Amino acid sequence: MRLDKALGWAGMTRSEAKKAVRAGRVTVDGRIATDAGMDPGAGEILLDGEPISRPGHTHLMVNKPAGVITATEDARWNTVMDLVPQEMRRRGLGPIGRLDRDVTGLVLLTTDGQLAHRLISPRHDAPKTYIAQVEGTLNPEHASAFAGGIALSDFVAKPAEMRILRSGEGGSLAEVVLTEGKFHQVKRMFAAIGHPVIALTRIRLADVSLDPSLPAGGVRFLTPEEITRLYRAAGMTQEET
Repeated sequence: MRLDKALGWAGMTRSEAKKAVRAGRVTVDGRIATDAGMDPGAGEILLDGEPISRPGHTHLMVNKPAGVITATEDARWNTVMDLVPQEMRRRGLGPIGRLDRDVTGLVLLTTDGQLAHRLISPRHDAPKTYIAQVEGTLNPEHASAFAGGIALSDFVAKPAEMRILRSGEGGSLAEVVLTEGKFHQVKRMFAAIGHPVIALTRIRLADVSLDPSLPAGGVRFLTPEEITRLYRAAGMTQEET
């Protein structure tokens, strides 16, 4: 979202917002803004030293790096909330689902608990897409095994789509789409077919994809279109919240 549009939350017209930026009245994360067309991401926007309040619920996208846990607080490890600007942390944000500490990629944070509950509920089957780097050579039989559902020690994983992107003796790369997300599930499914996971990244949740321009550890607000798609995937409208 453009900075001049965000300033509209303070009751400014687009023209007034541009004038305020040119006059040096606007800062983003403590730095004077010079471009009214910039994207402030999840940064704290101040107008004349006062914060701009964003309306309604807050929804953020995080590109989680390895070593960070998906939680709001933890005594030992850094959490995704440590990546969020301080001003945002007081809004009651929580993650939609979880990623293992060593798994990277898309994490969505929201203040809408009902939306989060719907998207992680098995009843809604919100798809989750991962890129997995695994040991050994994958072949079509492995993809068929995923499609048929894989029996693990404590449950049978639902059928999942696995598309081989690269395969060779030095290792393989695959895209996996799940409609459930139990503990270590992707890793356990690959281990069950004899191809342990080396690295795993989530690139999509429901109908929202990881922004390829967002660096590891980066945070930004979801766009209005992305928010609409999330609510649609949850079978909700924003007016319900």
